[in-house]
Amino acid sequence: MSDDNGTQETPAGSAPGPRPEPIRFFGTTWVDHANGYTVRRIGAAIGSLAAAVASCLVLRFAYEGLAIADIGSFVTLLMVVMFAICSALAFRHTWDGFTKRPDPDRQASLRGLLAIGFVGSLLAYFFRSLTEAPGEKLHREEYEAALKQHEKRTTRRSGNPSKKRRRS
Repeated sequence: MSDDNGTQETPAGSAPGPRPEPIRFFGTTWVDHANGYTVRRIGAAIGSLAAAVASCLVLRFAYEGLAIADIGSFVTLLMVVMFAICSALAFRHTWDGFTKRPDPDRQASLRGLLAIGFVGSLLAYFFRSLTEAPGEKLHREEYEAALKQHEKRTTRRSGNPSKKRRRS
């Protein structure tokens, strides 16, 4: 649980420590792969693939609309190339975002490109869902590092330090 400030509250009787960050559609089930984690992964994969297929159908209708409008092959080619390039860039950006935190300024500047290349983002989400929850590796690394740091901070010395033997 957390309060409005984002600080973690611990239930009575439990040890304080770092809490795992929830992942969209998965919550914190990625930590121990329990509570329907596999079903959620299958659902995320199927859902993202279905959304990508539906998006391609919508783009196909847009392409047919341009063909019916007879605006010229150059403009039609530009549109197809634009969607292909933006989808490839969105795929790569989304895929990289699963392994490292994206820079917020760069994310804001690429918002339009990512919106145009939404099919690439959906496909990246689909392919990552086949192996793990999208972003699980990044979250797991950060969570394990936080656990190690917490354990390191909370370990206590045993005995009286003044009675410790000195090295000669």
